[in-house]
Amino acid sequence: MNDILSHIEDRVLTLTFNRVAKKNALTVAMYGFLADQLEHAAADSAARVVVIQGDVTVFTAGNDIADFQKAAASGQTGALEDRPVGRFLEQIATFPKPLVAAVCGPAVGVGATMLLHCDLVYAGDNAAFSFPFVNLGVIPEAGSTLLAPQLFGYHRAAEILLTGEPFMAEAALEVGFVNRVVPPTECNEITAGQARKLAAKPLTSLIETKRLLKAGQSDALLARIRDEGVVFNRLLQGPASREAFAAFMEKRKPDFSAC
Repeated sequence: MNDILSHIEDRVLTLTFNRVAKKNALTVAMYGFLADQLEHAAADSAARVVVIQGDVTVFTAGNDIADFQKAAASGQTGALEDRPVGRFLEQIATFPKPLVAAVCGPAVGVGATMLLHCDLVYAGDNAAFSFPFVNLGVIPEAGSTLLAPQLFGYHRAAEILLTGEPFMAEAALEVGFVNRVVPPTECNEITAGQARKLAAKPLTSLIETKRLLKAGQSDALLARIRDEGVVFNRLLQGPASREAFAAFMEKRKPDFSAC
């Protein structure tokens, strides 16, 4: 797939967002491809580690709004786990092997929430993270209402999820959202180096360590992802979301006074 490049070397599968002209915004087809790649990698002994990365200028701007609206208009709003985005979220949430991310530039919406499921995250000093769901008349997804308070503490999580305001790489490092902040031009290579180090270790030890680190979380996490999906779909049909998306397409400030 041209919009996502897939490359395996030294037992590391690297998935690169390759839609820079559209700020690496994710389409339904891209979600399906990511889900397929993760499902295959989970069972493939040739892939011990997966790296997700973008461009030096942008990780991903989140959902492609036009594609997202097209999918909604065509009725693709059934149970989350039956849609490509739901398949991707459940694959990344349950992936048994190490997941490593290299993030430069904006990481918006799902571009930020997917990082909650990565084991190691390296950020360029130009990285900017944003969870803008409330501002779009919906709610956060990917289990972020469960994972963000665990990682950031309640009050920081509430500020991040309720305001939707972006925060930069150094702030992300302070709250433990990323492992290291590096120059953007070096981020992908530093991440690749860390992934190769992991891939050289015993696979069973990696898998069992990750399993124990996340012990007791899986059932609650999948339940939360699906609960969020139900509420997300309901709010997506509501007046606040319609106003938010109309304002986005018309390049104006939304008016939520009647919502």
